[in-house]
Amino acid sequence: MHIDLPEKRYYSIGEVAKAFQVKPSLLRFWEKEFEQIQPKKKQSGTRKYTQENVKTIQYIHHLVKEKGMTLEGAKKQLTLNPFDTKKESILSKLERIKDSLEKLKINL
Repeated sequence: MHIDLPEKRYYSIGEVAKAFQVKPSLLRFWEKEFEQIQPKKKQSGTRKYTQENVKTIQYIHHLVKEKGMTLEGAKKQLTLNPFDTKKESILSKLERIKDSLEKLKINL
C-alpha cells in the first residue's frame, strides 16, 4: 500500500489516519497493542507521529488489514521478523517511481 504523506518531521494522528483510511481510534488502539508504535506526545496529549512510526503502522496495517492476520499473529510477526525499515523505504521509493512512470506513460 502506497501512503501519500508529505515529507516532514511529524504527522498528526488525523493525517496518519487519513493516509491509511482508518479512524484515529484504531491508531490509538494499535498504539496500546503494539509497543513498536510510540508517538511523541505533547503536554496537552496531542500525538505526533514520526516517519518511523508511520512505517511501522504501514507494516502493521499490511499484516492486519491486507494479509488478514490477527493482532496476536501480527505481534508475533513483528517480534520474530522485525520490520526492516531500509527494505520498506526502498520498496516505497520504487512504488513512487512506478507511479511516476505510469503517469508518464499515460501522458505520452
